[in-house]
Amino acid sequence: MLARARLHAHRDCRRCSVACVHIVIMGCGRVGSTLARSLEDRGHTTAVIDTNPDAFRRLGPGFSGITVTGMGFDRDVMIQAGIERADAFAAVSSGDNSNIISARVAREQFKIDNVVARIYDPGRAEVYERLGVPTVATVPWAADQVLRRVVPAGSEPAWRDQSGDVRLDLVYAPFNWIGHKISDLEEEADVRVAYLTRLGSGLIAHPDTVIQEGDYLSLFMREDHAEKAHAALDAGPETD
Repeated sequence: MLARARLHAHRDCRRCSVACVHIVIMGCGRVGSTLARSLEDRGHTTAVIDTNPDAFRRLGPGFSGITVTGMGFDRDVMIQAGIERADAFAAVSSGDNSNIISARVAREQFKIDNVVARIYDPGRAEVYERLGVPTVATVPWAADQVLRRVVPAGSEPAWRDQSGDVRLDLVYAPFNWIGHKISDLEEEADVRVAYLTRLGSGLIAHPDTVIQEGDYLSLFMREDHAEKAHAALDAGPETD
């Protein structure tokens, strides 16, 4: 397939709080288009590859990067997308084989260190991880996110440190703590609130932040204290 490229004016990288980079994305579905727009919003430059030129409509009229029609693992197509100056490559099309082939071409032929491939088959994901290609296994990730929201709070942490001593739990604000300060919750439950999500926006929690209904709290706690911490969260503040 003949590749066709479309180049727009680059965005102003001065809006970037860290070093601005160029990222090549293969696949302009919902994931690829969202990723491209998010990167541009952060001031980075992007190029998107897809076999279907109509897919680029998902990027919207404000997209200022490169679009290339062609196969994502074709060397000429990748070069048109700026792979030779790219800092990272993300393969997020709907095909496992295409994603992994293009990721390996980016890494092995163009020497791109930062590559990632979206893989639907978790069995394949493990194999490619061992080959040195980082993968995002879509189905296990989605299942894990759903699991964390349906099991009782505290049943499964969102993260553990390498030692297994510290864990991160994500919980909705317990009813008994609504209207109370973060500092009170931290003291009684012996946890640390790293941040919270309120009405879809992330907020840094301060000691005098008042907990509201619907807040989604990110709590750090010790693994050996988790049961007591969640009991304190359920019980609410002690009354004199």
